Formats: sequence, structure tokens, C-alpha cells
Amino acid sequence: MTRYLAILLVMGLVTFAAFWLDKRRAARAERRIPERTLHTLELLGGWGGAIAAMLLVRHKNRKVSYWLVTAMIAAAHLAGAIWLLLR
Repeated sequence: MTRYLAILLVMGLVTFAAFWLDKRRAARAERRIPERTLHTLELLGGWGGAIAAMLLVRHKNRKVSYWLVTAMIAAAHLAGAIWLLLR
């Protein structure tokens, strides 16, 4: 479980940075980070960083379809963590 929490922390920071960078690129009309890449980072454990960035950096926060996919990824991770704790 400790290893999982370490992965969540590192991936959360990486994902938060990716969201920040994508927001910056959007403001400068530069090449963006694909949503598929951002969702992959979330799936690899960065869902917490994604949610934090959506709220704090205000990036991708108005796009309902993006929120839904992120929420499903977070729910899957939380369900997996609960399963690991209870087994």
C-alpha cells in the first residue's frame, strides 16, 4: 500500500505539472498536450493531481465530458484501493 501511495504522489505531481503546462500552452496558442495523454497520466495514478489542477489552475474544468472520464478513473482507483485494504 505504501508503494501505491508513493505512485499516487509522484504521478499526481507529474499530472498537475502537465495540466499547468497545457494551460500555459493554451494561453500562448502553442501546441497542446492531447487529452488522451492527460487521461493516461490520470490512469497511471495522477488522478488526484488532475482534479487538483482542474480546481486550482482552472484547466479543463468546464468540459463536462472531461470531468466524467476523470471521475470514472478516480472512482476505479478508489475502488481498487478499498479492495486492497479489505482483502
